Amino acid sequence: MNTQLRPAITILVLLTIITGVIYPLVVTGIAQVVFPGQANGSLIVIDGKTYGSELIGQQFDNPNYFWGRLSATGDFPYNAFNDETLTASSGSNYGPLNPALMDMVQARIDALKAADPGNTALIPADLVTASGSGLDPHISIAAALYQVHRVATARGLAEAQVRALVDQYTEARQFGFLGEPRVNVLKLNLALDDLK
Repeated sequence: MNTQLRPAITILVLLTIITGVIYPLVVTGIAQVVFPGQANGSLIVIDGKTYGSELIGQQFDNPNYFWGRLSATGDFPYNAFNDETLTASSGSNYGPLNPALMDMVQARIDALKAADPGNTALIPADLVTASGSGLDPHISIAAALYQVHRVATARGLAEAQVRALVDQYTEARQFGFLGEPRVNVLKLNLALDDLK
């Protein structure tokens, strides 16, 4: 028995050190050197102030800004380890048979119509639903264009100027064929603030 136990414990300790300490340190070191922005959360920092991450959606409800998808980072209760600080993340999507889904969609439709009562265009689905993760920082081009009139009116800007900004911040398909063209809401809203 002792002849089998000693090699097993030795291998366990050795593999724990290799895979639990050395490997993570090497990978983290390489990531910090090769991809420092991504390794540190893809944060958007302007003049030393951090505004958020390119990868995590934020809730905007001010008519002066473009609104993103419903997000699990918003001020609503969810089950997470540190929900009191609202810094955790969790899925915010409901199943198709959950009546709360229709209530959430209708509430968002009502909010969009109240913010821009003259807009009779169809509301894009991504403005009233959450993504699978609930953290999507992007909206479709249709969702951005739907909001151009409201944002331009609220800021006293020409619609053409705001539409040009949407075009400027439209990201193409990844690798030219994956996904759909999209707009990062945080980047677009920071660009709006720069217009003044």
